[in-house]
Amino acid sequence: MGELVVKELTPSLRDDFLSFFDLAAFADNPDWSDCYCSLYHFANQGKAESRRHASSLIKEDRIHGFLAYDSGKPVGWCNATRRTSYPALHWLMGPGPDKAERVGSIVCFIVASSHRNGGVASHLLSAACKKFSQEGLEFAEAYPVKKPQSAAWDFPGPLSMYLKNGFITHRDADWYLVVRKRLETPG
Repeated sequence: MGELVVKELTPSLRDDFLSFFDLAAFADNPDWSDCYCSLYHFANQGKAESRRHASSLIKEDRIHGFLAYDSGKPVGWCNATRRTSYPALHWLMGPGPDKAERVGSIVCFIVASSHRNGGVASHLLSAACKKFSQEGLEFAEAYPVKKPQSAAWDFPGPLSMYLKNGFITHRDADWYLVVRKRLETPG
């Protein structure tokens, strides 16, 4: 692996996002290839429709996160933004989050099979926390699965990565945990 570069997703990087999901994201797991990181944004209606919908949301600046690049090619993705920006996150939060909290949510990581176990997700996590801090958010929050059935089911990121990066368990939520890290806020 060369030098990893992390970029915040913008509408100008839409083609990189789509190319990553088209070609690399699920090359070793084709059953999930219709995802396009839709779970927290819209109902998955098949590959073509999910791709079209994700493309539109990126163009409208409504999907947020970070792409990791190696030698100019996207090799990883992290879906991360303010918790209030995820229309479908409420089902995961049980009785509901405190709406007054200033929380950034990290909901998904996808790393190309060629780059797994090389620190790509940790670089993406650092970028998300830095962005949340710059936005004045109080906490970074994530939802790792307690006992993932496979590597694919670890898509929210492994608990060990969060613990190594200063997150603590905030709440036990049956099959997953809510983990948090208090952020440094500017000023």
